[in-house]
Amino acid sequence: MIDPPRYDNPTPGPGLNRSAARWRLLRPLPRAVTRPLSAIVLVAWGVTMSALVNRSCGEPAAANLATDLARYGSAAQWRGVYYRGEKIGFTVSQAVVEGDGFELQEEGRLQMSLLGATTAAIIRTRARVDRAFALREFDFSLDPGTGPLEVRGVVDGSRLRLSISTSGQTRTQDVTVAERPVLMQSVPRRLAAEGLRPGVTRRWTVFDPATLRNAPVVVSVGRREVVRAGSAAVPAFRVDMEFGGLRTTSWFTDTGEVVREESPMGLMTVRETPRQAMRLAVPYDVQVDLLQASAVVPRMQGRIDDPRDVRRLRLRVDGADLSHPDLQGAGQSVAGSIVELQDPRLLRASPADASASRYVAPEPFIESDDPEIRREAERAVADAPDARARAERLVRHVNGLLEKKPTVSLPSAREVLRTKIGDCNEHTALYVAMARAAGIPARVAVGLTFVRGAFYYHAWPEVYLAETARRGLWLPVDPTLNQFPADGTHLRLARGGLDRQSAILPLIGRLQIAVLDVELAPGTAAPGVPLLAGELPPLATVGEERGSCWSFLFGRRGR
Repeated sequence: MIDPPRYDNPTPGPGLNRSAARWRLLRPLPRAVTRPLSAIVLVAWGVTMSALVNRSCGEPAAANLATDLARYGSAAQWRGVYYRGEKIGFTVSQAVVEGDGFELQEEGRLQMSLLGATTAAIIRTRARVDRAFALREFDFSLDPGTGPLEVRGVVDGSRLRLSISTSGQTRTQDVTVAERPVLMQSVPRRLAAEGLRPGVTRRWTVFDPATLRNAPVVVSVGRREVVRAGSAAVPAFRVDMEFGGLRTTSWFTDTGEVVREESPMGLMTVRETPRQAMRLAVPYDVQVDLLQASAVVPRMQGRIDDPRDVRRLRLRVDGADLSHPDLQGAGQSVAGSIVELQDPRLLRASPADASASRYVAPEPFIESDDPEIRREAERAVADAPDARARAERLVRHVNGLLEKKPTVSLPSAREVLRTKIGDCNEHTALYVAMARAAGIPARVAVGLTFVRGAFYYHAWPEVYLAETARRGLWLPVDPTLNQFPADGTHLRLARGGLDRQSAILPLIGRLQIAVLDVELAPGTAAPGVPLLAGELPPLATVGEERGSCWSFLFGRRGR
């Protein structure tokens, strides 16, 4: 997800001069190189990686590492986490007998560098399960360094009672479950308890605490193979799993120990000794290009120098299912694999959306009823004459309020308002919450937007503006880029909260885009020579733009 400029600040953002030389190194890479990078990008995005990160990449802070991990005994399983062969983190887990069941404990740390800033995620999970490893209760926390987001769940019959805590405040929610769910941490041991046999297929409902989502996991046991873990060769069963569209391959021992796990997107975990696992450094090859290399470099019929000049954009999008109704409307139309985008400034009101009113209610991580968010929204929209003016005031306010910084987090609007730090996820979560607090229906859109020769994964809000009781329109806006409305290159792939956003995960590395036609604003120069794959125009130099490093990396201005 991109973390663009802060346009209304006349002085450079934190670390501007320190990182200038490094930004010039960053440019999108060819698709053959970027395919395995996607999982790392989604960790930076903070949420869509949760299906894999929660299973593979959670761990405690370095300063108190020995103390934090002292509870793990000799039977604990330690694994190093690797990206493209380079060490980026580790995990440790164990199962402790407790009464008539078990307590599963897992902790982990993932560390990487994004846009020149080293960022670390600390993830902890504790779950109580019965002898069949069905879930009874769990505690999950994710701390990106600004304070933990904590989720606690208790199974009560057909309900899963959730408590979500951020900034010292707690919200509760009930989720209906058709069957007693399991956590992903339970799957290896549950499968081993039933007996690992080639050809066995199991389907369970798994609850992902990072996205508050119930989804089926399909597990297929293959033949026993000899797999290498460090310097040892270990006999283990190959197990293929599919969860939320993400396929992983693991190797389980007869006792349910995970010797190795691989994602087609380049993440791998390998069993190691505790000392080997805790050796953590982020090599230079991993530090650079993490975000840039995830870009989708399109095949171009022309050249887009300024996305604000685009009035219509016609694309062929391959590698994604475009049939979902969420992909239609708000300036976007889909026919088969062809997507046409219209500049939102050209949108006009249509018959009223009867469902718009439901987008003013609070929901998990969009705490529009929080008193602080309400007060901040009132300050932002004071004296604005109508809903359109209020919506624009909020764009400018949120853009100026947050320090632009890539984060590894689950963006809670309340937490974002406290820290005032974040990337597009944080800008979008806070904007949607503040818009709802101001009485403006708003929702989250996720997809890609065009920046300097490539499409980057991104999130932005859509707001509903009622012109009359019978007519209104959904308008895309972009507080991260300080755009009201958003430019006409925003390609929406999903709408909604964390459960819907995770649908993006399987698309990373598979998506291909061809620009078939570009219509520019009257008086704009015609598109120039088509870009070659991976080619970018010269990057702007320091001082040409104001604000954070994205200012001179991409040279974009909000309008």
